[in-house]
Amino acid sequence: MKNITNIQKFSIHDGDGIRTSVFFKGCPLRCEWCHNPETQRYDREMQFDSGKCTGCGACASVCPGHALVMKEGKPVLDKEVCTLCKKCANFCPEGLREVVGREYTVKELVKELLKDQMFYEESGGGVTLSGGEVMAMDMDFILAVVRELKRQDINLAIDTCGYVPYEKFQAILPYTDIFLYDVKVMDAELHKRYTGADNKLILDNLARLSADGARIYIRIPTIKEVNGNEKNMKETIAFLKEHDIHPAQVNLLPYHDTGSGKYPKLDMEYKGKNLHAPDKAEMEEFRKLFLDAGFQNTKIGG
Repeated sequence: MKNITNIQKFSIHDGDGIRTSVFFKGCPLRCEWCHNPETQRYDREMQFDSGKCTGCGACASVCPGHALVMKEGKPVLDKEVCTLCKKCANFCPEGLREVVGREYTVKELVKELLKDQMFYEESGGGVTLSGGEVMAMDMDFILAVVRELKRQDINLAIDTCGYVPYEKFQAILPYTDIFLYDVKVMDAELHKRYTGADNKLILDNLARLSADGARIYIRIPTIKEVNGNEKNMKETIAFLKEHDIHPAQVNLLPYHDTGSGKYPKLDMEYKGKNLHAPDKAEMEEFRKLFLDAGFQNTKIGG
């Protein structure tokens, strides 16, 4: 079984057509702009909106293991003691607690994904496996899921940061119709500073995937202070040309901070407070660089 934070129906930005996107829990990177922080850690965890807590004490009163205690009128959770039994979430009158991550078996997940098969067929859509980082999951589980999907002739997209051993890509490539591949920043030191890891493995995997015949959409989260500049875009283009990579699409994704409000609920710090999206004119200039370089299917947004 694997932890999943969300199964999002009717997605239109995670590949072609109408899709169902599965967000697996766990990621090897720590991008400062991450808008799904609940998918970073691999284990299930408690999410709590402490800012709206009235201090009623209902959660602490029902906790069977006394992991929650009231201190200065507020509930304090001992994560080492908490078993994530959900009783505190069930009894919170304001609905401020939630256990993030639900375990699915292969059979349960496939059954849920097949519910929307009619929409996939009518729209040219399918299923997108995302995260977190789906490729960092146990591949026996992932392969069991995708084999069942392909038996039903369902289009499969893999949304990936690329930071996994290439053997995992080799295993899933025969079942994958499209890879949504993140290329965050070309400078290795900047990449390490903002994501926690350098980009050598990511770029090597991209080149190997392309050489092995994968259909790829390049996705560039575009951030003014990180990669939203002409130099980085030209370096990205140069890399693609040098390695004879012909993406079916390039998506320039302007930075947004819509996930920043999730961080306090998870006792995490949002480090992207001083990041910004390039303005529309700058984004158009970046798009033009790709168009002029021959990447005609380049879009701003998903």
